[in-house]
Amino acid sequence: MAERGLVTFHVDGLLLGIDVMRVQEVLHASRNTRVPLAPPVLGGLINLRGEIVVAIDMRRQLGLPEAPPGAHRMNLVVRTSDGPVSLIVDDIGEVVQPEQEQVERLPETLRGPIREFATGIFKVPAGLLLALDVDRAVRLDGRA
Repeated sequence: MAERGLVTFHVDGLLLGIDVMRVQEVLHASRNTRVPLAPPVLGGLINLRGEIVVAIDMRRQLGLPEAPPGAHRMNLVVRTSDGPVSLIVDDIGEVVQPEQEQVERLPETLRGPIREFATGIFKVPAGLLLALDVDRAVRLDGRA
């Protein structure tokens, strides 16, 4: 996981990271097309150069408060076995390369959906970084 580096991003003050090899691209927030009767975590669909891509609102996926009205958000497009998926996040950080031996188990006090998606926690200069499993994070049913 961390041998190749983690792309970091923020969601409601949390510092999260995913394997850099799973990231396709980063885009400024675009207008998402709403999908009627879709699960609440589905932030809509985006048109990525002619390809329709599902956009998952990570605040909703993680059970966090909605973004403030007018907040600037980002699309972090990741590769999955089903094709690209966009994660709607608050902002993008940098690529960090924590050592694998620095990974710590998730604390028992970490509750809620984040626990299902996180694979470990690292101490980095910017704070505590929760590494996420992309395949779990993109599930629309909200379960690992």
